[in-house]
Amino acid sequence: MAISASTLELVAVRAGEGRKARRISDDVVAALTAEGFFRHFTPKAYGGREGRPQDFFLDQIAIAERDMSTAWAMGIVAVHNYQIALMDPRAQSTLFADGPDAMVSSSYNPVGAKAEKVDGGVMLSGRWGWSSGCLHCNWVLLGGVIPQEGYRTFLVPAKDYRIEDTWKTMGLQGTGSNDIVIDTPVFVPDHMSHKQMDGFNAVHSQPPGVYDLPWAQVFIRVVNTSAIGAVRHALALMRERVGLGTTDMAKNPADPDVLDRIARASNLAEEAAAVMVRAYDEMEAANWKPTLLQRARFRYQASLVGDRCIEAMDLLMDIAGGRSVFVGNAFQDLWHDVRMARAHVANNPVSFARNYANMLMGAENADLFI
Repeated sequence: MAISASTLELVAVRAGEGRKARRISDDVVAALTAEGFFRHFTPKAYGGREGRPQDFFLDQIAIAERDMSTAWAMGIVAVHNYQIALMDPRAQSTLFADGPDAMVSSSYNPVGAKAEKVDGGVMLSGRWGWSSGCLHCNWVLLGGVIPQEGYRTFLVPAKDYRIEDTWKTMGLQGTGSNDIVIDTPVFVPDHMSHKQMDGFNAVHSQPPGVYDLPWAQVFIRVVNTSAIGAVRHALALMRERVGLGTTDMAKNPADPDVLDRIARASNLAEEAAAVMVRAYDEMEAANWKPTLLQRARFRYQASLVGDRCIEAMDLLMDIAGGRSVFVGNAFQDLWHDVRMARAHVANNPVSFARNYANMLMGAENADLFI
């Protein structure tokens, strides 16, 4: 799958509008739907593509080259259909009843949640933050901990929650990552929830294939890969701003420092993209059943993307020129977007490095989201 040039151009044209409105343009969402972006991970049994992760993330990068907010929010929305494919068939039938292009937002952090076990399900209430793209969705996946049972994700319809406008941020404004609130406890049947260990063990009812890959190995890439596209976007802006023959040495491509920074920034982004594709190619070669050590390595590699892309953006910001200090400057916006992505817990490599190193030294895995 590859997003068409016309849709990518629309993403670019609507990017400023989305940043100002703090939500993705409806025209962009409609175009991505027509492209089949949201059905990439939907099972073929429900009219989806059952596609490969590496193809999806290359598309996400291409979208991010035009607007990182669109790539971030719509990528997260689209990737949820992979998790749905691992859930109880009754949940899949409910979600895909209206077609394969289901749009689901999420907030997995259970800190503000209350999940009380009752007969046949859970009574769920609370507040969840950072639900990217939620204004475009009819469902949400919410994290919660059931006492004595552990962590689950709960699939909840829009009628059972409200969206609170909290998204006033320094970057990624267009993602509309507002709060989800359930004031009065709602009943969520057991079959509309997903146990953490089922995601870890890739338990599912689909035929053998891509869904044998544990859920985390797909999700961990969606919250950092768009930063690669943002760096490519910054390099495109640099080509527009740095011209041959200029006498301004701060912008002169003959300046060795300028050339060195451009080369290093590009290489950081391209290395990150290459590592991502290679990891999924390796998983595919293993019939989508990587070893635990491979999973820990892939998890750690994904967490490094944010730092690599921040380093690349810092290299470019230093040669972006004096206008880059003004609010609304395109370089500054991209710099903020990439730093915002790094704030996601999945993009902090410290614990993932520790787990991977311990496993290399012979210890047992200590991470249930790999």
